[in-house]
Amino acid sequence: MTKFIEDTADYLINKGFDNPETGIILGTGLGQLIDHIEILHEVSYNHIPNFPTATVEFHKGKLLYGILEGKKVVVMQGRFHIYEGYTLQDVTYPVRIMHKLGIKNLLISNASGAINLNFKKGDLMLLDDHINLQGGSPLAFKGVEQLGSRFTDMSTPYDKVMSNKLKNIAKDHNITLHTGVYASVVGPQLETRAEYKYLKIIGADAVGMSTVPEVIVANHLDLPVVAISVLTDECDPENLAPIDIEEIIATANKAEPNLITLFRKLVREI
Repeated sequence: MTKFIEDTADYLINKGFDNPETGIILGTGLGQLIDHIEILHEVSYNHIPNFPTATVEFHKGKLLYGILEGKKVVVMQGRFHIYEGYTLQDVTYPVRIMHKLGIKNLLISNASGAINLNFKKGDLMLLDDHINLQGGSPLAFKGVEQLGSRFTDMSTPYDKVMSNKLKNIAKDHNITLHTGVYASVVGPQLETRAEYKYLKIIGADAVGMSTVPEVIVANHLDLPVVAISVLTDECDPENLAPIDIEEIIATANKAEPNLITLFRKLVREI
């Protein structure tokens, strides 16, 4: 993998991806941040050597490089999921590439369902901890010790300094920002009533199908990371309605301006 990473990074450096300071991963329905970026270079995933290709229709599949709030950023417009048939190493490969390019911080967004019924559809949740229910680890491969410590500590997976900055930004701008535990499942099917009950029992406040693998690899690389979930639906097992993906995307789009404010202000401060 070391040779693959070097080849991919060299390709992007030659395309002008010059020492980005912050990496950003945009989740489902959360693409409007790019409207605030002065985009200097962009490359489709399918043109990048060794890169996976996005297969979900609402994930655009481009790596962007530009200026946000006066800072150099590299942005994943569309991410990868194991439910698309990728391995956990595929899903997290872009994090390793952004780190190789030079990022010092990683910001992640996702759309998720609210398990904690005190949280409402359209709210934001800052991840404080997570539960990995994806059945594997992106670090479980031969040679991982060449890239970082095999037995990566996960006692504090989300960076406290950036998390506190986000809380202060939210307070200053009257943005509701809950703090909670995110459970990451495989998908792509949604949960049953019994599964939602189980998730609540084990301590999850929200559930989704991404983010945790990337966070594990960020910790493996000693890369400070924060993540915010846009809560797109309320998962009440006693009053469960059939899922409407279009409604989920619409809710994410409606909540996105607050997420953009948080990320923009954070990028300015770090």
